[in-house]
Amino acid sequence: MSIFDKAKAKAEELYGRAEQLYGESHGDAAAQVDGEAHRLEAEAHEAELQRAGEQDDDGLAGAR
Repeated sequence: MSIFDKAKAKAEELYGRAEQLYGESHGDAAAQVDGEAHRLEAEAHEAELQRAGEQDDDGLAGAR
């Protein structure tokens, strides 16, 4: 898992949360639902990256 992939996933998650809060505060149900879906998708992607990183980590940095 690269740090850039993790940062991108976190940014997507924050964007989704912001859109969700906008929808909640302005009574825009479509924005709220879209934001929540975006956030959940980003969280799932981040978890997938984390699992992939744990599987690849054998404790030997750079050794093959």
